[in-house]
Amino acid sequence: MKVALGLKAHSGWAMLVVLGKQGDQLAVVDRRRIELVDHAWSRQPYHAAEGLEPQKAHVLVQRGIDEAQRGALSEMKAAIKRERDRKNEVTGCSVLVGTTMPNWNTDEILAVHFRMHKAEGVLFQNVLLRAAEQCGLKTLAVLDKDLMAHAEDPFTKKIAALGKSIGPPWGKDQKDAALVALMLLDQRS
Repeated sequence: MKVALGLKAHSGWAMLVVLGKQGDQLAVVDRRRIELVDHAWSRQPYHAAEGLEPQKAHVLVQRGIDEAQRGALSEMKAAIKRERDRKNEVTGCSVLVGTTMPNWNTDEILAVHFRMHKAEGVLFQNVLLRAAEQCGLKTLAVLDKDLMAHAEDPFTKKIAALGKSIGPPWGKDQKDAALVALMLLDQRS
């Protein structure tokens, strides 16, 4: 079966839904929370660096980014392996993303609290996209604010029906991750 990975990032973790398509039939092949970091501070590395002198803050933030990248790559490889073990063909990975952020440096981010939140959100979305690219997958970034504008009614109805067929949990995170996976699968048809 051809499958696509759909991901919705959070601080330090992401919701993964693997959606499969065989002919006109859709199936949720897998759904799980994946952990991207091991340490509590690295869930919010900019917040952890707040108040440190600039060089130490930069080093700590970079450690957090590196940890998140390693975690994302490890989880991406594990997801791909699970699908290959199921004899499925992974066609790509779609990630729900926020709006782009100016190219602020660490000092500029730490200067404004809102920027820290924005940078941390972007960080986890970016590491997921980068990990998918490192694994050789086609990627699709879907803007969160435009998700419903891009998803026609038939898509949302299909996602709702899938949730009913597989049962809980099927909350907003799972629906959004499934919807971006479906958008990618629909491109491949």
